[in-house]
Amino acid sequence: MGFFLIEGPVTLSGSVRVSGAKNASLPIIAASIISNKRVVLQNVPDLLDVRTMKEILSSINMDVHFKNGIMEINPTNNPNTDVPYHLVRKMRASFNVLGPLAVKFGRAKVALPGGCSIGVRPVNFHIEGLKKMGFEIRIEHGFVEARLKKPKSVVITLPKPSVGATEHLMTTAAALEGTEVVIENAAMEPEVVDLQDFLRKLGVKVEGAGTSKICIQGGVKDSEVKHDIIPDRIEAGTFAIAIAATMGEGTIEGLIPDHLNSLWEALESAGAEIEKGEDKVKISMKDRPMPLNINVTPYPGFPTDLQPQIMAMLTIAKGTSSIKEHVFQSRFLHVDELKRMGANIEITDATAIIEGVESLSGAPVTGTDLRATAALVIAAFMAKGRSEIHHVEHIFRGYENIVEKFANLGGKIEYVEVKEYVE
Repeated sequence: MGFFLIEGPVTLSGSVRVSGAKNASLPIIAASIISNKRVVLQNVPDLLDVRTMKEILSSINMDVHFKNGIMEINPTNNPNTDVPYHLVRKMRASFNVLGPLAVKFGRAKVALPGGCSIGVRPVNFHIEGLKKMGFEIRIEHGFVEARLKKPKSVVITLPKPSVGATEHLMTTAAALEGTEVVIENAAMEPEVVDLQDFLRKLGVKVEGAGTSKICIQGGVKDSEVKHDIIPDRIEAGTFAIAIAATMGEGTIEGLIPDHLNSLWEALESAGAEIEKGEDKVKISMKDRPMPLNINVTPYPGFPTDLQPQIMAMLTIAKGTSSIKEHVFQSRFLHVDELKRMGANIEITDATAIIEGVESLSGAPVTGTDLRATAALVIAAFMAKGRSEIHHVEHIFRGYENIVEKFANLGGKIEYVEVKEYVE
């Protein structure tokens, strides 16, 4: 436990290299369960969520080693198919082990998941999809038990394009030998495409990732696999917004620029100059941003995982901005904390109206979830004076070496560890 001390205002400038994608690593680590041979993943970020997924695989007796961005995963012949609550409660992505475990070993029992508190995110899309594929599901005492009865070839139409459900059902279908599963209204995020690339290396016939229709023919070959995780577009976007919000000039390196086209369009509309290269983007902002009207929608729309960060930037815009959140309509827990720093924001019907002010003031604030905490860090760099950001443990779930990276851009940031004493 600890908090951030940040002195502002600062102008963030320089270059920063992004890490591998958290949201690609987690489903691919879960998918490694269906492999009968060794899996080696490279460019894996060292994050709390990644370590939790490693612990989950270890808890089911898989042999997992993780060091210097490389994770080696070996299958088990002595599985434990009950995944404990104390691990699953930490993040929602842990639920994605349910289907793969149940296919490979006949049954699995996984606690209902936890994670960031950004509104109701039920797992019913996952469960209904598993039922259609031939699983018997029982839910009681906070756990979900899945048993594979008779695999079925089916078409599953998701009520909305859920990333987690799409990835979970893809991986489960991939392990069902001889079945054909079609997922319609599928999520189209780049992380789904990366999972498809991994499954293909396992010998699975899968196509359509990146579109709303994904087709999977189940069957895994016995072969070792090496796979490089894609760069983290949300980390890249966070640094890009931070540079623009502090009216700096910097370069984001090691990313795939096309994964963030909606962000580049928004930043250019706000007044930033954007220069895109093959694997880097240069950002320059010379003045307070112009106001924006943003609709947060599933990919390729503006990402919900960058909504809090760009809201922080817009608190000092030259006019009135609006942000309509279509993905997680209650994802505005950061608003009250930004208001403590002098922001002028009102929420009406899942829409935030932001009246730009000339500057923010440093204040004690509290992080409520992963991306909200990142937004408060950006706001603290923008603000005049000292800010204390508490409950920052959220941010270590999704940003590797975050303090060092911001410090290298000129941010005056310190992590202060708090030790609890018991008499």
